[in-house]
Amino acid sequence: MNIQGLQKMTLLDFPEHVACTVFLGGCDFRCQFCHNYELVEGVMPAAMSEEEFFEFLDKRHGLLDGVAITGGEPCLRPDLPEFIKKINDAGYPVKLDTNGNHPDVLKKLLDEKLVAYVAMDIKNSPKKYAVTIGLDETFNLANVRESISLLLNSDIDYEFRTTVISQYHDENDFREIGEWIGGAKNYFLQGFTDRDAVPDHSLSAPTAEEMIRYRDIAKEFVNFAAIRGVDID
Repeated sequence: MNIQGLQKMTLLDFPEHVACTVFLGGCDFRCQFCHNYELVEGVMPAAMSEEEFFEFLDKRHGLLDGVAITGGEPCLRPDLPEFIKKINDAGYPVKLDTNGNHPDVLKKLLDEKLVAYVAMDIKNSPKKYAVTIGLDETFNLANVRESISLLLNSDIDYEFRTTVISQYHDENDFREIGEWIGGAKNYFLQGFTDRDAVPDHSLSAPTAEEMIRYRDIAKEFVNFAAIRGVDID
């Protein structure tokens, strides 16, 4: 496995776990609000070898109790299931971040019980999906729909999440998203924040009041909805 980055400890990326976060390069979306856009093309040199990573994990027993895998899009890696199995065998549960465009990989991971938690991005309502992910209107949502269904019908811990951007989202989008993921265990909204790696610096976050409205709309459809990263009642 070619590993593009490692955050050695996080209390945020894997709920209820002290984890490290592994960054894998390459993505099939081109979201102009992505914080890890330098990973999208997958051409960054490896930050460490797989052997070095497992040496790191061996030394972190008692300090870490989980591994989060993010990207880019990890499911593009054909060796992802075997990599996760090795992490499990080393004594660590795995949380996976995914854009949901690879339900075949997600199904394999779920069927083989290789992941303990999945966080899937819901970029926008169906009609706005293509423009939000930076692709043309021919983008087929079938894979995303299948991944949503896989998670809704699984017994795994999971969340859906949306990065909320003033230029892309409005109230109606969250009604449509709510209907799409109706009955979901967890749905988190997180306001956009600009960073150096973000391609489009003209983007902005909604106001706190707008975020609350969007959350309250989502609450009508899911079991739990919350705003992440902002102290809002």
